[in-house]
Amino acid sequence: MIKNDGWIHAMAAAGLIEPFEPALVRQIPLDGLSQTRPVISYGLSSYGYDIRLSPAEFRIFRHIPGTVVDPKHFCPDNLEPTALRTDTSGSYFILPAHSYGLGVALEKIQVPNNISVICIGKSTYARCGIIANLTPAEAGWRGHLTLEFSNSSSADCRIYANEGVVQLLFFEGEPCQICYDTRRGKYQDQPEQVTLARI
Repeated sequence: MIKNDGWIHAMAAAGLIEPFEPALVRQIPLDGLSQTRPVISYGLSSYGYDIRLSPAEFRIFRHIPGTVVDPKHFCPDNLEPTALRTDTSGSYFILPAHSYGLGVALEKIQVPNNISVICIGKSTYARCGIIANLTPAEAGWRGHLTLEFSNSSSADCRIYANEGVVQLLFFEGEPCQICYDTRRGKYQDQPEQVTLARI
């Protein structure tokens, strides 16, 4: 069963999501003034939680002639850091046309042993050609999610830091016999930085 806003709010107090925003944020104040600026929404929704992209790091795949990306022997040289830029619209990274990039969630999550989390893209980005290719967070997993984005459009696209980027959906099942933490999963306790492929 999918979990609702009341459950998410209650579980956040026990460490499910940190930092936690108890309502959907669409505007933020400008430098403590009475003026605000719009943001791509983040925070608690009816049946999910929209997490933000961290400003800490964003990396873009680049082609190195003579190399093949190998998930069993991943070469960090295939990922190039990209600069965080800022203007009146906010802070953002640029994902070039027809490219693939990795970012990291601002929020840290801690998944209970009877919950699996599915990450899905936000429609605002989908309408710009950005596809969020995200894997589930398994029961017992904790850390900052590494987020994967593909720009399927023919134009460069901004991806805003500190604003909503994907939505988490929480599904409850019978408690599993062996959770991610018990089996010592290889992506446990990811920090707020891009985590590369591991085997």
